[in-house]
Amino acid sequence: MNEFIKSFKYAIEGIIVAIKEERNLKIHICIMILVIICGFIFKISTMEWIICIILFGLVISLELVNTAIENAVDLVTLEKNPKAKIAKDVAAGAVLISAIVSAIIGFMIFIPKLN
Repeated sequence: MNEFIKSFKYAIEGIIVAIKEERNLKIHICIMILVIICGFIFKISTMEWIICIILFGLVISLELVNTAIENAVDLVTLEKNPKAKIAKDVAAGAVLISAIVSAIIGFMIFIPKLN
């Protein structure tokens, strides 16, 4: 197997491990599935689908990066360290901001369709 194919294999393994181990990632995926179902029910436009897909990718990607940062920090130090806490908290904050913005945009897309 050449290196290019191996890199995809490793990336997929990383995603699978994160899904298995990270509760918040499971929550984001469940919400993504619900949004997809609602998208079909409410027949959202192509542009609205594009926006939703970009937001799915953003939130899931940031959750994966957050997981990587948390694990890297834990690997480096087992002691309580203010800088380790900052790294973990800032990464988690990035996920939170992307999730909040995504929810707001989701409401802007779906609430008008409830009429």
